[in-house]
Amino acid sequence: MQNITFNKSQVVKYLIWTFALAYIIQAGVGLLAKSGNAMAVQLMMAGMMFVPTLGVLLSGGKLSGVGWKPQIRKNIKLLLIAWFGPAVLTVIGALLYFLVFPGHFDLSGSFMTASAGREALEQLEAQGITYPMYVLISAIGSITYAPLINMILGLGEEIGWRGFLYPQLKARFGRLKGWIWGGVIWGAWHWPVIWLIGYEYGTDYVGFPVVGMLVFCVFTVSLGILCDWLYERDGSIWLPSICHGAINAAATIPLAVCLTDTASARLLGPAPNGIIAGLPFLVVAIVLYLRGRQRVQTADQQR
Repeated sequence: MQNITFNKSQVVKYLIWTFALAYIIQAGVGLLAKSGNAMAVQLMMAGMMFVPTLGVLLSGGKLSGVGWKPQIRKNIKLLLIAWFGPAVLTVIGALLYFLVFPGHFDLSGSFMTASAGREALEQLEAQGITYPMYVLISAIGSITYAPLINMILGLGEEIGWRGFLYPQLKARFGRLKGWIWGGVIWGAWHWPVIWLIGYEYGTDYVGFPVVGMLVFCVFTVSLGILCDWLYERDGSIWLPSICHGAINAAATIPLAVCLTDTASARLLGPAPNGIIAGLPFLVVAIVLYLRGRQRVQTADQQR
């Protein structure tokens, strides 16, 4: 990774392009969601993940310096953290949530019925696969091949956030404040769909949609710190992309074993962007943040 000099003009252009394009797409998502076109919504949300990379190019940035060379042999421990860490933290967070709301745990298949229709569950059962078996198979997939597959979509965001914006923000505000600002910006990038379609939290909670927007920013700050910590230590954009893909893969498993009509409790979990279920990610982020601050203070004392 190269030393970065803050380029205000380029950062402003990047933010304008990245937010404008993403917000236009999310407006379209809102319209499609009202018409019930779930497949088109998913495709548009997936395509939106490449907007940060497009934003780098449109703002005059280059992709050559983001760290394309994998460092697998050199940093195998970091690879394991990126690949399996999100799943471990997600499981811990889900356990915390279900300890608080044990009645929300559900293996009847209500999640599949709500998301894909009763026919999908019946087809599964016709093949001799029970819903608990399906959840187990999905969980195994989420920690084996899914992070690698999801990495491609994650790369679309990571090039923009960790590869371009975070280094710029850290050059301007310092490492720790840069982490915070980067996470808030990343979260705000999702705000329209939180408002328009109840993205991640639904609409049945006090303070909709502002509270959901703020809670999501806490999650993106936490996850952003973990992803950027991996990026700093490895120097390759692939590790934060794998981490991003791993969290997207793991996040659906707690939802698959939870009732779908939990109302305002959806703001708390069981997915890792909830207040309770996201605590493990927040704790890791705080530890990394405090360790980073301690290093800064030590460096200042030695000067």
